[in-house]
Amino acid sequence: MVRWIAYEVKNQELTSENAYLKTLTSKCRPLQNQSHRRKMEGNRGSLERIEVMRKITELTRSMIVELSNGSSRMIAIDRFKSYCSNSLENCCCRFNLSEGKDVLTLQRESHVRRLDVLLRVLLIIQQLLGENRHSSKRDIYYMHPSIFTDQSVVDRAINDICILLQCSRHNLNVVSVGNGLVMGWLRFSEAGRRFDCLKKPNSAHFIPVQVEEVIDITSAADYILVVEKESVFQRLANDRFCSRNRCIVITGRGYPDVPSRRFLRLLVDVLALPAFCLVDCDPYGFDILTTYRFGSMQMAYDAKYLKIPQLRWLGAFASDFEKYNLPEQCLIPLTFKDKSRTEALLQRCYLRREVQHWRLELESMLERGVKFEIEALSVHNISFLSDEYLPSKIESELTLLNS
Repeated sequence: MVRWIAYEVKNQELTSENAYLKTLTSKCRPLQNQSHRRKMEGNRGSLERIEVMRKITELTRSMIVELSNGSSRMIAIDRFKSYCSNSLENCCCRFNLSEGKDVLTLQRESHVRRLDVLLRVLLIIQQLLGENRHSSKRDIYYMHPSIFTDQSVVDRAINDICILLQCSRHNLNVVSVGNGLVMGWLRFSEAGRRFDCLKKPNSAHFIPVQVEEVIDITSAADYILVVEKESVFQRLANDRFCSRNRCIVITGRGYPDVPSRRFLRLLVDVLALPAFCLVDCDPYGFDILTTYRFGSMQMAYDAKYLKIPQLRWLGAFASDFEKYNLPEQCLIPLTFKDKSRTEALLQRCYLRREVQHWRLELESMLERGVKFEIEALSVHNISFLSDEYLPSKIESELTLLNS
């Protein structure tokens, strides 16, 4: 089965690539009704697709050669980590280096299964690239649900393919279902559509899924604020926070998807604005904060394109409990699971290496044995977050940045 799929991918590759090159050649002729920039963006995307298809051809060709030679060793997939618990001297996470390889052979049943799934997904991806169409991971799963058996199997195969081809997921024309929202002092275009958040700065807009097509970004904002939850985002919208503060507000609505992280990274890079993050004072909020700043373990291979090294943590801190006189009723005891998760977070190398003050706040929460949500600040008044907490925190951070 693995041999048949490998040959099928290779044959499909050659047919699709030849047809695609002819189409690209015709599209690259000068068109009077398109701007020069739009043509350049389109041609760059086309060339990137050709490069990925070339890499797929090389990969499948090498696998067929191994099969023809009777070798049981098929491919070696690098392993990456966005963090570890090693000593700083033995840590290589900060350099985005491989920490070893998974060598897949035909001698182990689990490896044959993994290769089977990988090649089936690779065949789907080469069809998407050849036809310049996009698909979600969920769509791919439902193409062979009885074979894939679980979404996580497809997710792993896509990550393996990205590592083997040394590319990002969007280069495979595999897109996520967008969950993120944005509002504030911002204008941009995406795939021919114009997003003008400035007309209604307190109204939410969905973050584009195809972030690589976002262009013409302009803003008069002073900073970017990332909030963990949609409920907090809506609180700020209802309080007209962006009308009273020149800013851009983003939420991934919990753990951020890839488009939300890529869009935030794009804004930070293009606009060169300071970025702040507000999350619940609990281990899950802290994990979301670190996902934005340092990247996730699942996509550690792509962390250098997704992480936001400039991101600063605004709160909520364990020390905010006393500072803002929150009543005991607002505090929630840490569960055994919370404590275990916090202890695991404390072992992450980047807390010792880059943000030791974050580690101190996390230790403080563990010592106190309590957590609280951002919304607990509403105990003073419903707009306390917008009127007092955030303005004072942001003013302090901006003063530090400008000093």
